[in-house]
Amino acid sequence: MSEIGIAGKLAKAFIRSKLTPIIMGASILIGIGSVIMLPREEEPQIIVPMIDVMVQMPGSSVKEVEERVTRPVEKLLWEVPGVEYIYSTSSPGMAMATVRFEVGQNEEDAIVRLNQKLLSNLDHIPPGVSMPLVKMHSIDDVPILALTLSSRNYDHFTLRRLAAQMTDKIKEIPDVSEISVIGGQRRQVKVLLDPARMESRGVAPAAIIPVLEQSNRQLPSGSMSSGNRETVVETGEFLKSAEDVGNVVIGVSGNAPVYLKDVAEIVDGPEEAADYVLFGHGLGENSGESQGVEPAVTISVSKRKGTNAIDLAEKILAKVDAERAAFIPAEVKITTTRNYGETAAEKSNELLLHMLVAIASVSALILLALGIREAGIVATAIPVTLALTLAVFYLYGYTLNRITLFALIFSIGILVDDAIVVVENMTRHYGLPENRGKSLVDIAIKAVDEVGNPTILATFAVIAAILPMAFVSGMMGPYMRPIPIGASAAMV
Repeated sequence: MSEIGIAGKLAKAFIRSKLTPIIMGASILIGIGSVIMLPREEEPQIIVPMIDVMVQMPGSSVKEVEERVTRPVEKLLWEVPGVEYIYSTSSPGMAMATVRFEVGQNEEDAIVRLNQKLLSNLDHIPPGVSMPLVKMHSIDDVPILALTLSSRNYDHFTLRRLAAQMTDKIKEIPDVSEISVIGGQRRQVKVLLDPARMESRGVAPAAIIPVLEQSNRQLPSGSMSSGNRETVVETGEFLKSAEDVGNVVIGVSGNAPVYLKDVAEIVDGPEEAADYVLFGHGLGENSGESQGVEPAVTISVSKRKGTNAIDLAEKILAKVDAERAAFIPAEVKITTTRNYGETAAEKSNELLLHMLVAIASVSALILLALGIREAGIVATAIPVTLALTLAVFYLYGYTLNRITLFALIFSIGILVDDAIVVVENMTRHYGLPENRGKSLVDIAIKAVDEVGNPTILATFAVIAAILPMAFVSGMMGPYMRPIPIGASAAMV
């Protein structure tokens, strides 16, 4: 055989090697493992650190807050490296600045730099201005799961208390980040003062609040050491019920203590309603009439960064099913009103199915045009290549979403194009009269060498054309980056 080029040498090295089927099998297994381990979501997560800085200045007008708080804070925050935008709001007695960092900035580094800047300038805070409150926001703050508790037999107050018990159980799951209860009414002990009774006992309203605050605390008062043991002494106790609040001594009248219950009515019950959550049902099965709405409370759950939303949602639902019989009455219905993990799984599975359909369609087309052996080669080569590409996604820390799967589907066309060129040339060489009687392996190596080098060059040309997309800055950069990374990895 005459001197062969790079493509021919590669074909010669692999065509008889016993490692080739092993590599192919290992690649398929790696791809299956990557599909299982890759977190799934609908859209790729874009890291855009956003931090709220809230400062209070009670009793100040909007103009005063603007001049003395908002503008100095803005100038200070602009000095933090990596800041892209600052949105500020001034209102009576309060200012808030939302700092948005550049896309891709490390969230922990961003909040450390911002806190350092604020702490190093605390001596510049004007009199009457509170310490700045810093609160960070991220894409993981968006709830992945919402559970709604509803019932005709229980009111908003009772449902909220049941939801609070449910949240304690959900918090036991390690990957849960934040839980919030929406709707319902919190427990509140109300003190309704009676002016006539207060006047008869010489008690002023302003004197009651400090006494209640003093009674509702527990403080360490020292310790005693004896026999190699230390006993910590605490004084005071928190108020737990309406009876405890009513028994607080608020003064003295006629050499007798005056209890709060002597001058006020103590009510232990729900707070004043600020908002309501109502759950509506569909049409009745028999009557065909709407079954109306019921009191409800919604529990929303957020996940930790980098956690698989599908697995976490399944763990939470399993936990709820296992624990609900212990403290949730049968009359209370628990409805999953949002399940990001379920929708992400549906979309990713749908895209995976479309990718398999694309592979099958291409293989069927080659079967009709070239033959069954050629179709088998393409049907084997594409899954092996895509499996290794999925492993690259896993190593890069990407998730399985519509962008990464689009990158794989996009790669199929280029992979099939190269395979068709090489396989068709091999088929042509098999039919040449001068090759009759020659070794099929030698014919295949010669056919690959003939078109392999231009095919490799064309592949690298495509890589050179799409790879610069990976360096696009701004919001679209990290969003679209899986396409050039995945397509380039597949072609390499």
